[in-house]
Amino acid sequence: MSTYQGPGVRQKNIGLILLSLAFLPVDTFFTICALVSCYISQPLATRRRNQARQKFDFSPKTILVTGVGMTKGLVIARSFYEAGHNVVGADFEPSGALACGRFSRSISEFLPLRPPKAGSGAGPYIESLLSIIKSEGVDLWVSCSGVASALEDGEAKEIIEARTSCKAIQFDMRTTQTLHEKHSFMQHTKDIGLTVPDTHYIASREAVDDALKKAPEGRKYIMKPVGMDDANRGDMTLLPRPSTVETAAHLSKLRISEKSSWILQQYISGPEYCTHSLVVKGQVKAFVACPSAELLMHYEALPSDSKLHRAMLDFTLQYARNGGESFTGHLSFDFMIDQNQMDGPHSVREGMTPTLYPIECNPRAHTAVVLFNETQGMPSAYLSVLDAPPADWTGIDIVTPHSSDKYFWIGHDLVELLLLPLVSLLLMQPAASLSDLASGFSTFVNHVLYWRDGTFERWDPLPWWCLYHIYWPMRFLQSFNSGKGWSRINVSTTKMFEC
Repeated sequence: MSTYQGPGVRQKNIGLILLSLAFLPVDTFFTICALVSCYISQPLATRRRNQARQKFDFSPKTILVTGVGMTKGLVIARSFYEAGHNVVGADFEPSGALACGRFSRSISEFLPLRPPKAGSGAGPYIESLLSIIKSEGVDLWVSCSGVASALEDGEAKEIIEARTSCKAIQFDMRTTQTLHEKHSFMQHTKDIGLTVPDTHYIASREAVDDALKKAPEGRKYIMKPVGMDDANRGDMTLLPRPSTVETAAHLSKLRISEKSSWILQQYISGPEYCTHSLVVKGQVKAFVACPSAELLMHYEALPSDSKLHRAMLDFTLQYARNGGESFTGHLSFDFMIDQNQMDGPHSVREGMTPTLYPIECNPRAHTAVVLFNETQGMPSAYLSVLDAPPADWTGIDIVTPHSSDKYFWIGHDLVELLLLPLVSLLLMQPAASLSDLASGFSTFVNHVLYWRDGTFERWDPLPWWCLYHIYWPMRFLQSFNSGKGWSRINVSTTKMFEC
């Protein structure tokens, strides 16, 4: 949901809690209808699960999926459930806000995780993972945790695989740190011979001035915080500004130091794309590419035969091969494409090979994994980590989404496309217009009729109901009581961006 500059934080939280209450009756009705329909006719997911478990040579595995409160973790848990395996779910529950995934039919048991803390480090978190793996006899840990525990997951992978027979879909700590940190990712990408935008590591104001002075004439840059910084991560101010005074004024607002470092990165004017891939022992097992945005809440896969898809897959294959047999985890890239290379939406000019400009890497699962919903090859791709890699593997069996379904989140669209334009119009804000409201309404109806909600499944509706009527109301109530402000939320990743 985008930032709304109207009421204060308390009024905003109260308004969203009341919105949840207003839709509670109708959402409960749809949820009950979905549950009743599953008793009347056996859903496809259940039939697939039963068929898999009835095969004479089938051996169910116990899979631990962390991050099941987020769409990406929930999708992966459901995939393993449909394939006949036993799924244990785990996640953080900030201040007691119940993760929606704990209510999923796909999960045999849910166990809360202790989050990493500044004082005690990753110890309690890793111990809680180890306890679950040992007590549940887990064969495979699929890490779908968020950015807040990215490095801790790398450390956990090393300890878990050293102390237990469980394997992990997670990069080791060194690899995770290299890919997670923007400046080290850029340097590593450049070192393995791939194209990167002009990028400078910034730890002082002088470093910014020096880089801008040496920049080619006409080239623009943006500043990105290296660490987690919700307040500045969406700042797209182009540097240098029209005058040195304006440039200095903007830079004076940023806290630049060795402890609060930044990167100054070349600005590429053009469309943005993101990818999600599963890499096992240096081999790309699953891949999807889709249009992206700074806050991505609508997912549509690029055709697998398109130039952009092939170029981004080639980039990922090179990265995976360079990592070698120890390179196992979820790998996601954000790319920019120069507008001059494009010929219409998602179409590259005739006879031109697109130049990819990677701007960020997420060494963890991306929400784009929702596009693999009901893709039956995914569990086997994950479980290949338990087997020795074939000597003649060439990458031709890469799993791609089976359907062309598009995904949205109805809670986000309801607020973003309908309520905010309506409130802006009622408050007579300068940018508000009736045409914006009409356009939002048309888009919302189109999504409801022809797209799929990322969380809702007819055979497993409770996580969707709990997301909007338990988890988010509890988070808004916590924000109300604490008075902590937030600028926006991501419904799919359950992240609140503090301000």
